[in-house]
Amino acid sequence: MIAAPRPRNVRSIEDKAPQPSLADRVYHTVLDQILRGTLPVGAVLSRRRLADQFKMSIVPVAEALQRLEIEGLLESRPQAGTRVKVPNAEEIRGRFDLRQALECESARLCAERASSQELLELKKLAANLDALQSKRAARNHDDDFAFRVNEHHVELHMRIAEYSHSEVLRAEIKKTHVLVFNWLYDTTREGRDLPPNFHAHLIQAIASGHPQKADDVMRAHVMIGLESTLNAMEPLQRLNWRVLPSRLAPIRRLPAATPTGR
Repeated sequence: MIAAPRPRNVRSIEDKAPQPSLADRVYHTVLDQILRGTLPVGAVLSRRRLADQFKMSIVPVAEALQRLEIEGLLESRPQAGTRVKVPNAEEIRGRFDLRQALECESARLCAERASSQELLELKKLAANLDALQSKRAARNHDDDFAFRVNEHHVELHMRIAEYSHSEVLRAEIKKTHVLVFNWLYDTTREGRDLPPNFHAHLIQAIASGHPQKADDVMRAHVMIGLESTLNAMEPLQRLNWRVLPSRLAPIRRLPAATPTGR
């Protein structure tokens, strides 16, 4: 059966769906490459080169990079250019403190408010994440696998925030990018080993229904990576702005996506 032609000037629902702007496409693609480690911490970015690769003008590229800089993922210096931000020790500690404050409250509220069905879902997510994490050492240089592990990590923690049943808190965790920065720091830590059942232990504390226990375990959970992050970033802080790290690869055009979960 032949479909009837659509009347002129009447658009379908698909047509009305907003298309990502050029700047949005650059933003999501560069963010994806940062979180995959293809653009490592300290990697220099050229606006003109990116414009050539995306086959667009420099204006949307500059807009996307400015957004990433405002969010703290890039940094610029006059006559030196733009690079993936190399945070100093104070900034790293500050990010960990902020994540600790937000996620400990998230864990406390989740322990008080989550339903039995929600807790069961968290347990399944944690078990899956721990299983992936246990395979990571054997695939230490597999950036795609590390990306997958971190996607699952963000999903678990955002689900904890969702099941705290505090929309303001969940939105703040997403807005401040505390999980994205944790992901970025993770790309610099080689051979990171976590205790067995690391995330299952966290969810077990939340499922106990004791807010203080959930708070204590989340606090230890968040802070476990601080020293390794400081150690990994220390040599990068001496990196010359004009040096392109050997892992820097051409930017690939990818569909827009947000790694920060729901």
